[in-house]
This record gives sequence, structure tokens and C-alpha cells, in this order.
Amino acid sequence: MGGALSLTLAALAYPAMLGVNTVSSDGSRIIAQTQWGPLTEADRDFVVKVRAAGLWEYPVGQMGLKKGQSKAVITASKHLIDGHAALDASCRKISTMLNITIPNVASPQQVGFVNTLAADQGKQFDTDFANILRVTHGSIFNTIAKIRSTTKNTVVRALADQANATVLDHITVMEQTGLVNFDQVLFQETTPPKLPATDLTPPPPAAGQPEIVLTPPVDSTTQPPVLPGESSTGQGANPSPTIR
Repeated sequence: MGGALSLTLAALAYPAMLGVNTVSSDGSRIIAQTQWGPLTEADRDFVVKVRAAGLWEYPVGQMGLKKGQSKAVITASKHLIDGHAALDASCRKISTMLNITIPNVASPQQVGFVNTLAADQGKQFDTDFANILRVTHGSIFNTIAKIRSTTKNTVVRALADQANATVLDHITVMEQTGLVNFDQVLFQETTPPKLPATDLTPPPPAAGQPEIVLTPPVDSTTQPPVLPGESSTGQGANPSPTIR
């Protein structure tokens, strides 16, 4: 099992590199001036990353509710659904505020995560679930901290605060499954495989395609924060198809 897990992680891990391709290698380059502060390429890429993460982790959470063999995996699945529904609501609002095009489909690499877990059965599902998601959340954690400490845009900063709390929660529930192989996970976080940009980049949304909405569960305990300049009343999701 250890060898199979190692191959899975080596082939699929390290989503911190995904995102829309930028026109410059300088993430600090300002691409727009907004009423909430300057928007850099790194800021824009971060919003895309958070949206793309939800597009695969939310359905994996739904999968975990059906396939999970342990109570801890089922609990972790609920946290994925709840946390990413709230992050998705923030991403969709922020993308409109900052004129950022967000994806409607995860990257090919992330689709690979979903396909791997869809093919797993029994305890193998639980093991791959905990380890793949621990790698991906651990990999993005440093990115969140860097954005939070450097962005001058107040709405991106609010998203970084929300993402930080959500990702830490998801790291914690993955570890609480008791299935995380820390030696392998830490190796994958620090020695990512070199994948082509096409595998790491979610495709742009097709023209006229309805925006995918990650619907909060009826028993949701997580609410998206009130963004700068946004009233605490009158918030609500626009009707849209739920993710498959």
C-alpha cells in the first residue's frame, strides 16, 4: 500500500502551482488599481487557486460521505463541503468586485485527484483521501500566508484570512483520521513533481456557461465573511447549477 500511495502522490501532488498563467513572472506586478487597493498578479492568481481548489475538493467531500469507511473520514468530508462552499461564495463575489475571471472546472491535475479517489474502494479510499488532501492543503498553506502578509488589497486580504482558517481546519481533520503518512506527505510538499503548465492550469470558463455554485449544506456551520464595503444584510447566493 505504501508504494502505491507514493506513486499516487508523486503523480498528482502539489496544487500550489496551479492557477491561470500570468503574463509576467513577477507576482508583485500591479495589474489593476481598485477601490480596495492595488491588485497584483499574485492576488489574482490566489483568487483563482481558491476557486479551483473548491471545484475538486467539494465533490471529493461528497464522495467521502458515501465511500468513507471511518467516522473520521466522514467528518473530514463534511468539513471539506462546508468550508469550500463558504470560500466559493467569497471567491465568486470577489471575482466580480475585482474583475477576475475564475474557472468553472478544476485543473487536469486536480481532476486526476478526483479520478484516483473515484476509483478507490474500501480502506484504500480512506488512505488516499487523507494523504492526498493533507498534501494539497499543506502545499497551499504557505501561499496563503505569503498573500496575507504582502497583499495591499483589502478584499484579497479578507479571502486570505478565510482561506487560512479553512485550510488549517482541513489539515487538522485529515490528521485526525490517523491515516496520514507524514514522511511521505512532507516529502511531497517539499519535492514537487515537475508537471507541464497545462496540467496545472484550470481552463477558462466556456462562453455562456452558467457559473458553478458550491451549495452550502443545510447544516452548514461556516459562513463567508462580510467583505470590505459590503452590507451584512441582503447577502445571498444567486441561483445556479450545483457542481456534479
